[in-house]
Amino acid sequence: MSTTHAPIAARTVDLGTPDVRRSWARDVGLVMARELRPVVREPFGLVFGLVQPLVFLGLFGPLLVGSTGGSDAIGPDVWQWFVPAILVMTTLFGTSTTGSNLQFEMQTGAHERLLVTPLARSAQLVGRSLKEMAPVVAQSLLVIAVMLPFGFSVDPVGGPLGLLLLALLGVGLGSLSYALAIAVRKQEWMFWMVQQTVLFPAMILSGMLLPIDAGPRWMQVAASLNPVAYVVDAERALFAGDLGTTALQGFVAALATAAVGLAVGIRTIVRSTD
Repeated sequence: MSTTHAPIAARTVDLGTPDVRRSWARDVGLVMARELRPVVREPFGLVFGLVQPLVFLGLFGPLLVGSTGGSDAIGPDVWQWFVPAILVMTTLFGTSTTGSNLQFEMQTGAHERLLVTPLARSAQLVGRSLKEMAPVVAQSLLVIAVMLPFGFSVDPVGGPLGLLLLALLGVGLGSLSYALAIAVRKQEWMFWMVQQTVLFPAMILSGMLLPIDAGPRWMQVAASLNPVAYVVDAERALFAGDLGTTALQGFVAALATAAVGLAVGIRTIVRSTD
């Protein structure tokens, strides 16, 4: 009898039962890989997500060229002002809706089955959020590639830093989106109402489409409290090769958004019971 027990115990350990110590970082990696798998299998989703930013570039960009090109707020090159903002817009729209994927998993029961696995709940949220970096960077690279023939230029140092800044912002926004999906899981329609209510004011008050400097004083004050506005300004500075104070403020805003998003998201998923 003793000769059969040892191999069985060994096989049990190899299969990774709850008795085996799990690494939190390993859990994050497993969840991140799980979330990235559908993206790799169906990359068309990334391309389809470019429709909206390309529409803004194709229809709104020429209006800026004709009406405000050369103004003090925008500068002589409209595309250098507008394209970085569109990259932030792509990040904003893409990551703020990721909670809907979690809602679908809740409907199918996949989320509940994941919660009862040995994976740490905090790692599940962090893994999902870190996954947002990949589509954000991929879509940004595609937008840049489309705009290069039109005269848009990328600083060799500021450009990669700009992509990193977008990735950090995406982690924070994705975390908040997942937290919202969990918080309103019993009222799914509430997710879209809150998302749309927050999204458009954040976009308009960021100076993404038009300069805030020409707006009323109350709007300028509101914009100064909007972290997305600092990221937009930083993206413009970074792609132009300006690595000074504006870029630093953008990174502080993105890091703060990521920290708050992860803190809220982890707390929400740890406390969730169904």
